[in-house]
Formats: sequence, structure tokens, C-alpha cells
Amino acid sequence: MEITPQPAAPQPYRGQVQAVVFDWAGTLVDFGSFAPTQVLIDAFAGFGITVSMAEARLPMGLAKWDHIQALGRQDGVARRWQQQHGRAMSDADVDTLYATFLPLQIERVAAYSDPIPGAIEVLATLRARTIRIGSCSGYPRVVMDKLLPHAVSQGIRVDHAVATDDLAAGGRPGPWMALANVLELGITDVRACIKIDDTVPGITEGLAAGMWTVGLSLSGNETGLSLAELAALSPAETAVFRDRAAAKLNAAGAHYVIDTIAGLPAIVDAIEARLARGEQP
Repeated sequence: MEITPQPAAPQPYRGQVQAVVFDWAGTLVDFGSFAPTQVLIDAFAGFGITVSMAEARLPMGLAKWDHIQALGRQDGVARRWQQQHGRAMSDADVDTLYATFLPLQIERVAAYSDPIPGAIEVLATLRARTIRIGSCSGYPRVVMDKLLPHAVSQGIRVDHAVATDDLAAGGRPGPWMALANVLELGITDVRACIKIDDTVPGITEGLAAGMWTVGLSLSGNETGLSLAELAALSPAETAVFRDRAAAKLNAAGAHYVIDTIAGLPAIVDAIEARLARGEQP
């Protein structure tokens, strides 16, 4: 009897973390992730449709055209659109909304995009450890081209940035933007990478790319409060927001959930210890 040779089992990666791939809004900049959501609310308002902040946040992490389409399919928004326009929202309506949204987003993105506390220091720590700094976003390229120089002026500099419309394959929740960072940065193993994000599609992206994933419970979309609003809460109130966001990100498969980017260096240490033991993402 002929025996078909079996492929050798892949060897575990036991080296150091080589790269961290960051999301932008709610992760590196824009505490509470307001730039994408508030502008979407304003774009819908121009068509006579009231959208709440909670509704606008539900599809966060997707490319903005997809975000608008998903928002328009939510029961409440779809009902209000039907009442206002006498028909369901079509893809042509999504195109029109997107064309309205995009100039507003370009105009306002810098105003919302101050660095999240700890971000500048964490990036410096990673560089001191020779860890490459990648990034990707649900923003299209024209918005990223406005955001990136503003971020540099504020002390946020990455080694590579991928916009959601840079790749023919598309954006989140697929792995392509994260993997484009792997290629550009010359990373030798996806298991040496960490994807950090404040949204479920961003966690799904990192998992699909074979990376370790870190969710953010307080600085981003899942809590959706400004830094001042969060600071005004009692410890008990903060815990409610933290636990609710962490439950959602953990359910999406995040390997770790931390409050903000400031907690990332300790997670890098923990992941490197697990890799040394032969554990894999």
C-alpha cells in the first residue's frame, strides 16, 4: 500500500514581537473615536435623517462606504429613511451619502485627531525595542493623507499606513490591510505581529491575518466617551463601561483587552513570554 507522506507540522515561532499594526481613530488618536461617527451623523442629517451616536457607532471599523450602507440597513435608520424618502435606501443613495460625507471627513479629521494619552510614549518604547510600527484604518486614502501630516505634527509617526481603499481586495474585516503592513515592513512571520484596535471588525482583521490581537475598552468606539467625559465618571461607572466593552471585544476573539494604548508595553512583554514558551496566536 502506498503511503502518502504527510507535511511536517509547522514549527512554533519563538522569537520576539516584530511589529504592531495600529488602528487610528480610538487607538492612536481621537479619544472616543468621534471623527468618523459625528461626521456620519451630520451627513445623514443633510438628507433629513436623524441618526443617534449609538446607531452610528454600531458598524465602526468598516470602510466608510460599507459603514454607511450598514448604518442605512439598521432597523431604525432604515425605517426613518423609508418615511422620509418613500423607499428603501439603495446603493445609489449610499454613493450620494458617501460623496457628502467624504469632504466633511477630510475637512474635520484633524480637528478630532489629537493623540491619545500615552500614544507618543508607547511608540517611542516600541522603536527602542526595534519593533516596527504599522497601521491601517477604515478611512480612505484622501482622509489618511490629511490625517498623517497632522499626526506627525503632534508626535505620532508610523512606519507604514494602509487606507481602506488602497487595496483591490478591500478592507476590514478581511486580513488584507494588516497583511499589507507585513509585506511592506518586511516581517518574517505573522505570528510575530500584534494588531491593536477598538472595534470588532479590527479584531477580526487581526485574527484573520494570523496575528495576536489587542482590544481597547475605554479609548475607542465601544465606550465612545471623550477623555473629559470619561474622567468625570466614578470608578464604578467607569467599570461598567470597561466591562461592557471588554465583553464585546473578548467575544470577538481578542487575545487581550486593555483600557488604552498606554497599557500596550506590558502586553508586548506578555506575548513575548508566551512566544518563548511556544504558544501561538
